[in-house]
Amino acid sequence: MFKNHLKIALRDLKKRKAYALLNILGLAIGLSCFLLIFEYVAHERSYDRFNALAGRIVRVRLDRYRSGELLWKSATVYPAIAPTMKKDFPEVEDFCRLIDAELLFSNDERNVKFSETKGYFADPASLRMLGVNLLAGNPAAALRDPDQIVISEAMAKKYFGAEEPMGKRLTVRNPRGTWSYEVIGVFRDYPRNSHLIIDYLVSYATLGKIIRAAGDTTNATETSWGWYDFYSYVLLKPGADWKALEAKLPAFCDRYINSQEFARNNNIRGELTLLLISDIHLYSNYNQEAEVNGNGRAVSFLFLIAFFIIGIAWINYINLTTARSMERAREIGVRKVLGALRLDLIRQFLIESVLLNIIALVVALLAVSELAPAFHQFIGRTEVSGFSLPANYWLGVLSIFAAGALLAGLYPAFVLSGYQPVLVLKGIFKNRRNSQTLRQGLIVAQFAASVALIAGTMTVYRQVEFMRRQSLGANINQTLVLDAAASFSDSLYQNAFQPFKNEALSINGVKNLTASSSVMGKEIYWTTGGRRLVEDAGTITLYHLGVDYDFVPAYSLELKAGRNFSEDFATDNKTALLNELAVKQLGFESVESAVNQKIRRGRDTLTVMGVVANFHQQGLQKAIDPIIMLLRPDIRGYYSAKIQTADVQGTIAALQKVWEKHFPADPFSFFFLDELFDRQYRADMVFGKVFGAFAFLAVLIACFGLLGLSAYNVVQRTKEIGVRKVLGASVVSIAGLLSKDFVKLVLAANLVAWPAAYFVMNKWLQDFAYRIELGWWVFALAGGIALLIALLTVSTQAIKAALANPVEALRYE
Repeated sequence: MFKNHLKIALRDLKKRKAYALLNILGLAIGLSCFLLIFEYVAHERSYDRFNALAGRIVRVRLDRYRSGELLWKSATVYPAIAPTMKKDFPEVEDFCRLIDAELLFSNDERNVKFSETKGYFADPASLRMLGVNLLAGNPAAALRDPDQIVISEAMAKKYFGAEEPMGKRLTVRNPRGTWSYEVIGVFRDYPRNSHLIIDYLVSYATLGKIIRAAGDTTNATETSWGWYDFYSYVLLKPGADWKALEAKLPAFCDRYINSQEFARNNNIRGELTLLLISDIHLYSNYNQEAEVNGNGRAVSFLFLIAFFIIGIAWINYINLTTARSMERAREIGVRKVLGALRLDLIRQFLIESVLLNIIALVVALLAVSELAPAFHQFIGRTEVSGFSLPANYWLGVLSIFAAGALLAGLYPAFVLSGYQPVLVLKGIFKNRRNSQTLRQGLIVAQFAASVALIAGTMTVYRQVEFMRRQSLGANINQTLVLDAAASFSDSLYQNAFQPFKNEALSINGVKNLTASSSVMGKEIYWTTGGRRLVEDAGTITLYHLGVDYDFVPAYSLELKAGRNFSEDFATDNKTALLNELAVKQLGFESVESAVNQKIRRGRDTLTVMGVVANFHQQGLQKAIDPIIMLLRPDIRGYYSAKIQTADVQGTIAALQKVWEKHFPADPFSFFFLDELFDRQYRADMVFGKVFGAFAFLAVLIACFGLLGLSAYNVVQRTKEIGVRKVLGASVVSIAGLLSKDFVKLVLAANLVAWPAAYFVMNKWLQDFAYRIELGWWVFALAGGIALLIALLTVSTQAIKAALANPVEALRYE
């Protein structure tokens, strides 16, 4: 029986090639999009899941409030928190802490040197808890003593080539001196689908040794409740509930954080929250994130789009199949008269549906295998080439496919098998009204999804462009940033830097050069409390920039009041520049009233010498911070050089020669500031590109269905068209007649899509500190585009029918 059904199904597909091609093409495109989005979503949701302990590890993070007002949300906490949690909570099995270790490494024997930024000072437990897999070395003994380092395979090759790195030493140079760290382990390159990029780990004890050598006697790396730069992870015992642990943290905060004298005096309150390590990439976008994370809401939207697209494809199949009901009615009548049972007919039509879907799936699998490299390039995943899905996602895809193919075939099967043979064979068969109503409802659903996707694409594009084109309040164009020299001690640094700067400025392509502790696009970690010298003044967190005399003019920062730092005033090292937000939060009535006033910063008293306009230190996803600029002519975080656009490579080569002359022990490392700044928008730009591409394909699939339906509509009204033409109807009136029903359905789809699209996109925009307004015109334009696309699709068939010879039409049937 099955073999017979299969033969009939193949014969039917062969007989109606155009219908089969339209259905297969629509389903194949839908399935291809579905698979590619699933791969993208699977990758985004795979972060840190390679870690066998991921389900038991949470990261602790800190929110700070003043007088009930949120000051900031940070991904980092105080170093004393994790060990205290282990002491106080029996459900905590272990903990580890990380803090950035950006270091200048060199292997002097091979004359290899690089500035490294993707490493951390780390507790010994970090190896086990973070899934760092040592290929060489003893995990039980690694990172326990000062001056120890474990490095990745790639880093080992970079510094030691083919030599054995174990037991060898890497030299570290910074302004405080020169150290060497022993390589006591080499680990497999850390997976890139992690919220951390780890190229090396330095023993946590090394950090304690460094700050003790600098004069600290408080053992701050273990006891501080104010130094909040530490990523802290807690490993729970098997079976422990992290939500239950989180519920205990308010009392923990009151006991250890909010009881501190500084917190009580300034009405400061801290709150700790937990987040599973596997959720950090998608659901954590706070201050001091280790890397630019993804957007869980955006990924969920794309996941939803995948179902929209495959749903639209299956709706096409249902519509086209039921629209062909008249064409197959006589076939069904004859087969029933010859003894076919309704169950046999249902089985026949289900086999046809599954066969067509399987063909489309095979085409889709071939398509995605070819398209995967281009798709990965499109979204910026250059480390992979072929298409791949985890086993659980394959199971989901096949289950959804099986259910969808079956359901898409069920309704047409029941409709077609239910025709009465007597009525059909007498030629008085007509399409059932409920079938037409269902088709109309499905068209509305298709185009409602299409309108929502078009509106969403426009919104995402506008938001990304708004962020990229919005004035930053600082000029970052044509800015080449050099990682500053770190090998000189403070006493010798100016003797090297000033000659370098003077010689660099003599290069034709270099317009100016300034030194600073940070640059735009880099998050500022240097913070200290600040307040006015008046009674009852509150303390705020000030974000610090150490700058030289040329920083303000080099970045075209606008002075709102006062003046810039000047070499003409010897006391400027006791002054500060504030941005407008800092002035406001400190309680000054105006920028002018702040000039020449005293503020307390830590233990120092400074005079406010000037106020600069607010500028975006980071992307527009983040709010502007209250910034204080301090005069530090010897600062050496970054050197920013404004260069001319002509012969950029020649200018860089000339700068490198000057660099190597004055800083021979430091690597020449640079980046373009506008490119660095744009990296903050990478996740949003990728989301916009992927959203737009798949929205276009969803609309295209909907058009396939509309094209097929309009063609069948024309066939069913062939004789009517002929009569109307004989009676003098114009081409325009006939085309309008055939199109108006579809136009009504698309207009109805707009009414459904607009509120849904507004709700979803408004939710997405809440993730941005600075965002566009969702104007009504966006949805009207999206609806207009969908209507235009529908008209163009339908009108091709309508105009073709209207131009046909009426004699041929009147001969129809």
